Amino acid sequence: MRHALLALMLAPPALAGECPDPPDHGAALSDLFAEVQAAETERQAQQVANRMWALWADAPDSQAQDWLDEGMTRREAYDFTGALKAFDAVIAYCPDYAEGYNQRAFVNFIRQDYEAALPDLDHALARQPRHVAAMTGRALTLMALDRKPEAALELRRALTLNPWLQERHLLPALEAAEEEL
Repeated sequence: MRHALLALMLAPPALAGECPDPPDHGAALSDLFAEVQAAETERQAQQVANRMWALWADAPDSQAQDWLDEGMTRREAYDFTGALKAFDAVIAYCPDYAEGYNQRAFVNFIRQDYEAALPDLDHALARQPRHVAAMTGRALTLMALDRKPEAALELRRALTLNPWLQERHLLPALEAAEEEL
């Protein structure tokens, strides 16, 4: 990990043209969405969701993977500044890779900088429209911004792909807020 951060700090800024295209896991994700929708228990669904995460976190090359892993490790250690630097590097190097944006949005969400999180979630979803974690992150961010009707729409969209999401319990309250309008 320290080597990745040192490389991040010492290396000249990477050029976006150097990053290969993100891996195409579309067919595998389609299979996993069918599997999670057929799951009979929350435990089964979580195991499928973990396999989805492995695909989303599969960076285009080893450099991007090192920065992504470094950012996630730093986020887990509450080093949000270091995490943001690592995710900024992923995005600068691989602007077509959705997970860099999703992870940076997550850090900004944790920091309660919802205005910064929302555009990154939009970028992630533009690149990976079925990224359920980015959808739920967007729903939670919209809730935090008191945009509950939009949050309800986003959460419903995510739940059509994975009906077992932990955030599913938030939908009734969001729908009640919609009815009040």
